[in-house]
Amino acid sequence: MKFKTLTAPALIFVIAANLSLFSSAGHGDAKSDFETSCTACHGFGVAGAPKLGDQASWEPRIAQGIETLYKHAIDGFTGKTGVMPPKGGFSDLSDDQIRAIVDYMVTERQ
Repeated sequence: MKFKTLTAPALIFVIAANLSLFSSAGHGDAKSDFETSCTACHGFGVAGAPKLGDQASWEPRIAQGIETLYKHAIDGFTGKTGVMPPKGGFSDLSDDQIRAIVDYMVTERQ
């Protein structure tokens, strides 16, 4: 049997889709929502995700402006260093919850 290699965006989608089956996203504050929904990628740098607390990874992204960060987190983004699926694959999170999570990650970059 021959297997097809998944592209990075497809792999991230598969991971996020599987994680969403087991999460209770959107039932806490921004920190707990991050821990439930985002830490799988942003905790380990999967697919180029800037890790929580990694100032060097966050600074160029923050320099683009908070509205750009929100847009990329909500709508998804494919860049030179990686991919961000829309809402990290957790479509049950509201746009306001995503913004709060982004704010949390930005404040934790130090």
